[in-house]
Amino acid sequence: MPLPEPTGRRKRPALRLVETKDMPREDWLSVRKSGIGGSDAAAAVGLSPYMSPLELWLVKTGRDTSLFRPDPQDTTEPVYWGTLLEPIVAASYTKQTGSKVRRVNAVLQHPTLPFMIANIDREVVGSRDVQLLECKTAGEFGARLWRDSVPEYVVLQVQHQLAVTGKQAADVAVLVCGQQLDVHRIERDDRLISRLIELEAMFWRYVETDTPPPADGSDSSDRALRCLYPGAGGTVDFTDDRRLSSVFADLVSVRADIEARQQVESKLKQTIQQAMGEADRAMFETGEVSFKRSRDGSTIDLPRLLAEHPHLATQYAITKPGSRRFLVSV
Repeated sequence: MPLPEPTGRRKRPALRLVETKDMPREDWLSVRKSGIGGSDAAAAVGLSPYMSPLELWLVKTGRDTSLFRPDPQDTTEPVYWGTLLEPIVAASYTKQTGSKVRRVNAVLQHPTLPFMIANIDREVVGSRDVQLLECKTAGEFGARLWRDSVPEYVVLQVQHQLAVTGKQAADVAVLVCGQQLDVHRIERDDRLISRLIELEAMFWRYVETDTPPPADGSDSSDRALRCLYPGAGGTVDFTDDRRLSSVFADLVSVRADIEARQQVESKLKQTIQQAMGEADRAMFETGEVSFKRSRDGSTIDLPRLLAEHPHLATQYAITKPGSRRFLVSV
């Protein structure tokens, strides 16, 4: 277990692991697999809303080739707009705060913990109060995560960057819905950094020992398991495994409870719907519900189309990869 970072004295600066100016994206992604970056920090410790430790482990061990990854050139993907708008956010930060920034064209590495690396969006120049800038964009959905304060996963990202660089503070500039720039100051928290280092080291041991971390029940873990174990057939016998047999019994019990609660939920919902009649909104002492009809849509009668033009079935057929189904029998 790594020792906590020293407090009360000057922190050692980060090492420049590799220069990234003019580096191809594929090479940059390869370098990122050599350690835990700031954007990986929350996932490594199980606090990311987007990625589980298991899926991150697949990435770091090179087992993620069949996982879906957004195309950075696809204009419908948030990653495209985040990359495109980063320099605009940085320039707007300077205009709004008066603080000058510059690029850091390198992957940085912690001076004593090689598994901790960082890609810094910008370095703040000539300021005693803040040294780093993290640029973010938030759309309609993402803006909700910023409503109260900086989301936890971003806080962990910034604290990771402060740990790697030895700096004392960072500003997070977030462009909300493309029209509002909010700036949040995050001060170095050595206590949090110490715990973060411990948890990241635990995750990195999974990578070094090529051992998958346990699934956490998230959609991310579900994706990772389907990628890791596509299914080759066969049967395993867990009848003598008390732990897994107990897990199975709990699963059956939980599923029965969920089914019963779903029936109760449906009955309560239908009672309100019946009482509403033709109304599309109902008010209650503690809230409200809406029961509106959606707009009429149009679709293609595919069975009829193929019946009248059967050659289209062959001409436009595509292969859809099969996926594993988890079925429980008692």
